[in-house]
Amino acid sequence: MKSDERLILRDGDEETPSSVVQELAELPGVGQAISVRSAKAHLSGLLDLVASGREIIVTSDGKPKARLVPMDADAQRKPFSGTREHLKTMPPWKGGPTADEIVREDRDGRGW
Repeated sequence: MKSDERLILRDGDEETPSSVVQELAELPGVGQAISVRSAKAHLSGLLDLVASGREIIVTSDGKPKARLVPMDADAQRKPFSGTREHLKTMPPWKGGPTADEIVREDRDGRGW
């Protein structure tokens, strides 16, 4: 761990690592990891660590299951606005049952 990161809580003059940092384990070839149970208990602290630029792997039964990564402020998702343009590219409807009719027929066939 780097000593200049904001992972240290100050208790007077003595520095003690936070409880989240104590739960993190270094997995070879994977990086810093935490179990699902510990992640649930320390979610707020984990989010603070990730927001500061760290990447953390969440494990279940010792196997990596998910990765917590910081949001890139420059790469914000742009909202989808292409509905009309997308519909123009679709082939024209040539008849046949509508979605409502298909669902109704399926439900009637099951006896609902």
